[in-house]
Amino acid sequence: MKNKLTPQNIILILIVCFVPLLLFGIDLLARLLFDNFGFDLPIPGASSILRILALTGLYVLLAVGLNIVCGYTGLLDLGYVGFYLVGGYTVGLLMTRFGISYWIALPLAVLNGAFWGLLRGVPTLRLTGDYFAIVTFGFAELLYQIVKNEEWLIGNVNGMVNDIPRASIFGIELDQNLYHYYHILILIALVVFVSYRLQHSRVGRAWVAIREDEQAAESMGINVSRYKSLAFAVSAAIGALGGAFFTQLQSNLAVEVFEFWESILILCMVVLGGMGNIRGAIIGGVIIGSLGEVLRIVLGFNPQLADARFLIFGVILILLMRYRPDGLVFRKT
Repeated sequence: MKNKLTPQNIILILIVCFVPLLLFGIDLLARLLFDNFGFDLPIPGASSILRILALTGLYVLLAVGLNIVCGYTGLLDLGYVGFYLVGGYTVGLLMTRFGISYWIALPLAVLNGAFWGLLRGVPTLRLTGDYFAIVTFGFAELLYQIVKNEEWLIGNVNGMVNDIPRASIFGIELDQNLYHYYHILILIALVVFVSYRLQHSRVGRAWVAIREDEQAAESMGINVSRYKSLAFAVSAAIGALGGAFFTQLQSNLAVEVFEFWESILILCMVVLGGMGNIRGAIIGGVIIGSLGEVLRIVLGFNPQLADARFLIFGVILILLMRYRPDGLVFRKT
């Protein structure tokens, strides 16, 4: 395995870790300029930027998770938001109804996501292409409608779960955007490590063989059903992990957050960065995730332009398919 701790990567890691320090330093400088000279810097506060970065990190995590199914095994998953939903509501309901700690509910949500990934994946092992995509879409829509309409299950209309308790560690309640930023960084590091190890293992090579030619892979002795099921479970578990983090970021849940378009958005991140490449998934998540949040704020001042960001994403993807069809980072597997 190649050594990834190059000087460039170490510098990048240090920059990412010390971004909050830089932001709070800019905040302090802006306050000093205003107090002494009356000059107001037209920049958002550090807390607001950290929240955008935390949301961007969430999309990076989801993109890396979806990349396992779409990038490694070559299957088009249009229902990834369903596992995102499962993780969010597992943690939200366990914490609000049963008083379970977040640190216990988190692994339970991951296991629940893996279970639902297998539950959806096993009946579709022989499906490929458009047929598999239609089933994944139907699965996510089914979960969405259940959560939205079955009040006996959620306990509120439209899947509302309010006042989700905050996680705490060593007596410190993780209720600030600074904590959320480091929280998602740790989760991303864990997910990237697992994904990288799987990619460069026998499992990853089997996934790539299935992606290139499923029949040839099966003829070479690869248990296609088992490796596909593993991909479904790992990918779903990562999606549920993202949903679990989202409960802490928002402290409230509403089913509208988990609409079908979220799946399309996450898929766009994987396609933009380059399918089958971890670095590409990260880059795609950073670009579309951060751009989406910035455009949501900028265009939010005009209600008629609130959804115009999707038009911008569409233009970006059209240009990408025209000039860079393999994504920003070419697949090397």
